[in-house]
Amino acid sequence: MELYVILLLCLAAFFAGFVDAIVGGGGLIQTPVALILLPNLAVSTVIGSLKIPSFSGTALAARQYLKAVKMYWNLLLTMAVVAFVFAFIGSNLLTKVDNHFMKPLLLVVLIMIAVYTFFKKDFGIHQAKEHSPRRQLVLAVLISVVIGFYDGFIGPGTGSFFVLAFVAVLGFDFLHASATAKMVNLATNIGSICLFLLKGKILWVIALPMAVCNAIGGWLGAKLALRKGNSFIRNFFLLVVVGTLLRFGYDVFIR
Repeated sequence: MELYVILLLCLAAFFAGFVDAIVGGGGLIQTPVALILLPNLAVSTVIGSLKIPSFSGTALAARQYLKAVKMYWNLLLTMAVVAFVFAFIGSNLLTKVDNHFMKPLLLVVLIMIAVYTFFKKDFGIHQAKEHSPRRQLVLAVLISVVIGFYDGFIGPGTGSFFVLAFVAVLGFDFLHASATAKMVNLATNIGSICLFLLKGKILWVIALPMAVCNAIGGWLGAKLALRKGNSFIRNFFLLVVVGTLLRFGYDVFIR
């Protein structure tokens, strides 16, 4: 492995950790960089290796959020278990089939998300919905099934999708949504890592140095999000959604 390749991957991992800690979507930075710099590796090996830095950055960011944000632990633990299982299933499927057919669908979804977030100025600024405990649990499990599977099967933008679901469906504000997303995203990362370890798909020579850089970025991003609050996270979320939209648009229409 060339030294300059590892350095570029580490730089991408740092910025990915920083962005991911605030509102998710760090995979949109490090995943395409890794696929470009490592063209001779199987996609499943690249994605598997990137799960290690994703986990380290998310873990450090989650630690920062836990110090300042009240968590709904019973709901969170249920979501984490479900998300872990379906991320494992999604990663297993990734090793067997191509996932590019999902991108046109995601492109349409992202356009709708971007338009809605832009025009609804109070979106995610305050806690918005009051669900009964039973209904909240059912919705949380459905979110964990769908996005957990997505993270294992495709990956990029998972944190942003969790944030969006927690705000739009469960009625969290952006700060609580980001904190909860980090915790559930830890579970999806662990589920994928377990599968890729069993399949021998992790390249440790890039995974470990990227993990250190992603963790540093995650720590800095979480501190900034906690200091700036909901309005800042909302604007950053919109920026990341637009970036995701452009990325998938490029994949669908150009590449």
